[in-house]
Amino acid sequence: MNKRHGGLLYSGSQWDFKLLHRVYDAVEEIALGELGLDVYPNQIEVITSEQMLDAYAAIGMPLLYRHWSFGKRFAREELLYRKGAQSLAYELVINSQPCVSYVMEENTMTMQTLVIAHAAFGHNHFFKNNHLFRQWTRADRVLDELAYAKSYIAGCEQRYGLGEVESLLDSAHALMSHGVNRYATRRRSPREQQARSEARRQHLESTYNDLWRTVPTEPSDTTEVKTAEQDENDIEAAALDLPEENLLTFLANHAPKLKDWQREVLRIVRTLAQYFYPQRQTKMMNEGCATFVHYEIMNRLYHRGQIDEGSMLEFLHMHSAVVAQPNFDSRGFGGINPYALGYAMVRDIARICDDPDDEDRQWFPEIAGKGRSLETIRDAWEHYRDESFILQFLSPRLIREMRLFKVSDDANDEHMTVTAIHDESGYREVRRQLAAQYDISKQEPDIQISDANLKGNRRLVLTHRVRDGKLLEKSEANRILRHLAKLWGYRVRMVEVDAETKRPLSEYDAVSMP
Repeated sequence: MNKRHGGLLYSGSQWDFKLLHRVYDAVEEIALGELGLDVYPNQIEVITSEQMLDAYAAIGMPLLYRHWSFGKRFAREELLYRKGAQSLAYELVINSQPCVSYVMEENTMTMQTLVIAHAAFGHNHFFKNNHLFRQWTRADRVLDELAYAKSYIAGCEQRYGLGEVESLLDSAHALMSHGVNRYATRRRSPREQQARSEARRQHLESTYNDLWRTVPTEPSDTTEVKTAEQDENDIEAAALDLPEENLLTFLANHAPKLKDWQREVLRIVRTLAQYFYPQRQTKMMNEGCATFVHYEIMNRLYHRGQIDEGSMLEFLHMHSAVVAQPNFDSRGFGGINPYALGYAMVRDIARICDDPDDEDRQWFPEIAGKGRSLETIRDAWEHYRDESFILQFLSPRLIREMRLFKVSDDANDEHMTVTAIHDESGYREVRRQLAAQYDISKQEPDIQISDANLKGNRRLVLTHRVRDGKLLEKSEANRILRHLAKLWGYRVRMVEVDAETKRPLSEYDAVSMP
């Protein structure tokens, strides 16, 4: 076996670029030839631990522009790392074409092999094939956009001053989670496009005819005045295409007082927010994919005789730490480990496909015992996100193995209550509840711009559609409005209404500070 595959790829912990190249070729052969992965071209970059800390601080983007908050985070991460209170990630990867994977020069050769399998092939395959990334990310533009953002903002700092640029970025970053398009742009029919163009034309004409509307006229019927005002409001709303869910896009296009360079900075931050949007919806699946891929590749290298027992033991030690899931009552518990759940679910799908029991055949008749486990797993990586993946594939057996159950913790009750246990209805309820935790549309407030006056008092109105009675914290609402008012330049109002009944629940107001 060793002879067929050329013997050991390396021995010991030291590495050089020749060994890295040799390992990459062996990993690629398994990833593409045996696992059937489909990846972007790879670019591997070796960085120091300090550069890794720097990338950590810049929200995981080594090529990102500068901002004071990144420096603050860097100081904190460095202190924790130097004191031994926190370890560094083994790798960083950018979803781009080519896919850029960063490995640390302090890594051992086994660690470099693991990282290449995990990032350059596991994450890379997920980035290229998952439908959310295909819909929302232009991988061929990411590196150019990052380079442009860094250069443009550095130029703005020189021309307009560091303080002014950072103040603008503070507000843009505060609104980042409200700067994404959650739904694909709807394609309008030719008739709808014509009606929208007409509304925009009327809006522009009415804007330029303000002088004539100030000329005194004979008193007219109140109803006619109201109707005219309503028509004007309708025309304006149609021209602005309200309601608008992407706050940064709206501000970049319509904020009355922003200068051109400020609008461009908002568009840069909006693009960055959109880049992270699919990653936030697929973190568990993405890490589960990369962990499954590195586990399969390292084991196949070992069985081929291309890595020795020492390397295999070192790998198993690191892998066990990655997929460890602390118990809920242990000091290290911080929620469900996405690596652990994602990896366990992929292994479970393979088991159901190849070696199911009667319970699996009842719950998963479409895949149980049908074989083709790798094909089924690749199909799941392509077509699902975290929430739907759990709803479709979390099995009763895995629920038992991970000891998942549902607890009701009502502040009005003296005791917590276990409301879903390990029976058929309990399995379905645990699935629904766990899936809901990964549905970011239910975790983040739905705030949209519902009205904007561009000619009179310039007031901006937002509507927060409240789900399940979850109102915004007062401090959070005021923080959002403060940054919105600063960028808009005039008074901003936000109304919270019940998403089902439309009943107003609360209201906030903020004015722009000079």
